[in-house]
Amino acid sequence: MKPHGLPLVAVLSALATLAGTRVNAQQLPQPAMQPGISKSAVSGSSALPSSAAITYQKIFKGSTPEYIEITIHSDGSGSYDIRQLEDQANPQTLTVSQSLTTRIFQLATQLHDFGGLSLDVQRRIAYLGQKTLRYEAGGEKHEVTYNYTLNADATQLQQLFEGLGREEMDLQDLQRTMRYDRLGVADVLERIEEDLNTKTLAQPETLLPVLDELAADDRYMGIARQRARSISQSIRNAH
Repeated sequence: MKPHGLPLVAVLSALATLAGTRVNAQQLPQPAMQPGISKSAVSGSSALPSSAAITYQKIFKGSTPEYIEITIHSDGSGSYDIRQLEDQANPQTLTVSQSLTTRIFQLATQLHDFGGLSLDVQRRIAYLGQKTLRYEAGGEKHEVTYNYTLNADATQLQQLFEGLGREEMDLQDLQRTMRYDRLGVADVLERIEEDLNTKTLAQPETLLPVLDELAADDRYMGIARQRARSISQSIRNAH
């Protein structure tokens, strides 16, 4: 005869309940990663290699400037070299905010760090300068070169680097005219204001110390000082 009692399945279920059995999270199916997004992009900037760097280079002979090269490291440090091709290389230090650094590396991640990537449009178009995006981390290095692209992520990345370059040129011009050509200060301020209104500048707060210095210095014309104050206030209000 079969022994009387509960079915074996019921007994095992009860024992599991009493023991407080929990499902191991590693045994559950994991959500699929979205195409084009790496784990580092999902986990945030803290997952970036400490030595990672992204470089944007543009060469356009006959323009002003003809050569732009900007490098941003994952810790926000960087350098820029903006000049005519015949001029000697003269890289300068550059510091980028954490939020902008994170955005730059996120866009690069969405572009697979430029590995095996083709950006150039496959049709005849006017020459707009040779642009190169380069990713380096340890022994890893990828780059892509293009004239013009319709890729939205690459376009945004290009605009951020161009904006960094533009504000450095504006800053240099303002410092130069303040020192050597006080009458030319107003023209530079007008260009800065236009760049600010068109949202060309990537981090306009970089200009604040020099603008504040100008606004407080009575050696400059009142109209220039007032404009400097107005631009400074606009930058602060935007943040």
